[in-house]
Amino acid sequence: MDLHFGDSLPTDEERAAVDALLGPPDSSWEGADRSDADLRWARGGRRARDRRDLLLPGLHAINDRIGWISEGALGHLCRRLTVPPAEAYGVATFYAMFSVRPRPATVLHLCTDLACAAAGASELCAGVAARLGPDSGVQVERGPCLGLCERAPAALAVRAGDPVRTAVAAPATVEEAVRAADAPDSAPEEPPVATAVPQAGREGLVLLGRVGVVDPASLDDYRAHGGYTALRRAFALGPAGVIREVTDSGLVGRGGAAFPTGRKWQATASQPDHPHHLVCNADESEPGTFKDRVLMEGDPYALVEAMTIAGYATGAHQGHLYLRGEYPRALRRLEHAIAQARARGFLGDDVLGRGYAFDIEIRRGAGAYICGEETALFNSIEGYRGEPRSKPPFPVEKGLFGKPTVENNVETLVNVLPILTMGAPAYAAIGTEGSTGPKLYCVSGSVARPGVYELPFGATLGELLRLAGVRDGLRAVLLGGAAGGFVRPDELDIPLTFEGTREAGTTLGSGVVMAFDDSVPLPRLLLRIAEFFREESCGQCVPCRVGTVRQEEALRRITERTGAAAAGDIALLREIGRAMRDASICGLGQTAWNAVESAIDRLGAYT
Repeated sequence: MDLHFGDSLPTDEERAAVDALLGPPDSSWEGADRSDADLRWARGGRRARDRRDLLLPGLHAINDRIGWISEGALGHLCRRLTVPPAEAYGVATFYAMFSVRPRPATVLHLCTDLACAAAGASELCAGVAARLGPDSGVQVERGPCLGLCERAPAALAVRAGDPVRTAVAAPATVEEAVRAADAPDSAPEEPPVATAVPQAGREGLVLLGRVGVVDPASLDDYRAHGGYTALRRAFALGPAGVIREVTDSGLVGRGGAAFPTGRKWQATASQPDHPHHLVCNADESEPGTFKDRVLMEGDPYALVEAMTIAGYATGAHQGHLYLRGEYPRALRRLEHAIAQARARGFLGDDVLGRGYAFDIEIRRGAGAYICGEETALFNSIEGYRGEPRSKPPFPVEKGLFGKPTVENNVETLVNVLPILTMGAPAYAAIGTEGSTGPKLYCVSGSVARPGVYELPFGATLGELLRLAGVRDGLRAVLLGGAAGGFVRPDELDIPLTFEGTREAGTTLGSGVVMAFDDSVPLPRLLLRIAEFFREESCGQCVPCRVGTVRQEEALRRITERTGAAAAGDIALLREIGRAMRDASICGLGQTAWNAVESAIDRLGAYT
């Protein structure tokens, strides 16, 4: 594709897709028909440059309508936003869900990641490929986790058009996956969200108490079950009082970093530079993670309320919800919840008549694990490649659009509601002194009842697995997902706390717990982890860009020859792993070696 404005013109359909998002162009400088006035001066350039952040939504608009992004469509979008085509091309090719080459209108995404691989993804892919030949009008793409690990193996069909149509098949058979691709509108509806919560309806649940009980589409039902009680108390406490409650509760980030939430909020609120921004990170792309999806699908108003409280406490008037592109049902439910909240006065210029203005905008990701890193997420929203930034400055000082920004994931924000309704002391009494409150765990793999579980911090790994019905022949448990570490079956007494897992030489991460029995070939599993990091590395820094490739190459050689013959490659892996851990810019490269290292040292994977 030519990287400057060429002679290719957008089709009427491509032009309509862009103009439906941005409105009609004002002048020929932005793609309208030429007029004599446009020959005298350029109009709209400065205003268009201020809309650079609409580049990602614009790419989505084209991809959703057409199925791929042509040179003419990209050029038209660049003119509308005054973005250099070379930069827009770099953004469009950064995301797995976009294509700059012609492809059919229907794309069938088949997950080949850890949980699905253990559940027969390779057989599913082979069967679908045999059924859908090259002339089927369906492009089959094998890819990373779709966030449906409790229903593995999973498939997602996307058919471009106006509107775009999606269908999920999970657990997917060959027939169901093909049916979803052939006729997305007639595919069976997804099961209720409560099927992903084995504890649904039980007394005592704090975060999952409304999932399966409340109609996720009904604001009135949400309010009847305690909704917006926390926001009213927040207004009574004031911003400083809310931050004090969150700080006293001991809440730390649930995305893996475990940074104290109250300190982050206070640091943002105290910044003199304005405006402040709030970003909800709903781009959970860690293989094995799906808890945020369950919360958004089953209790969307809770996230809307929690974001409003966070914005009020930190002085933000705009919330940005960055949502995984592979979550179509969560998108529909959140769009409905935000619209209803806005119509009823729970969002907008005067929230609940208290003189506080706050609104939420959803931004869809497009298939990039690295955008779970907060600064890469900011770049993605701003219309740039989702590459991490060097720190400092930290986001609380200069984050989204260069302004003070607080960023939290879905589970962290939803925890704020019980903190305000029950009070910080009562919340802090749940769990342990070092890890307070309830925690959500995503359990998948070789268990009878996979799903999202809520337990207080301090429960052991064995207790959690017994709830999920662990199967006989347990070989290993992966904690924290692909960036986490393996533990042995004789280590199930590890307490599930941040301090407990650290003492055990592993990590809790975001709460991923994947069990694997003897039927799962461990070397192939480790190779898939290495493939995942190689595919998802943004390539910005050399240690990660080169290291993830060399790690995959070494693991591929080792799978072909184990024992003494593999000793050299294992030594090489250790050297590569240390280099990535010490010198990579962000957490992707720093943790890409963790699971492989733990499998070698704790499980004796290649002995």
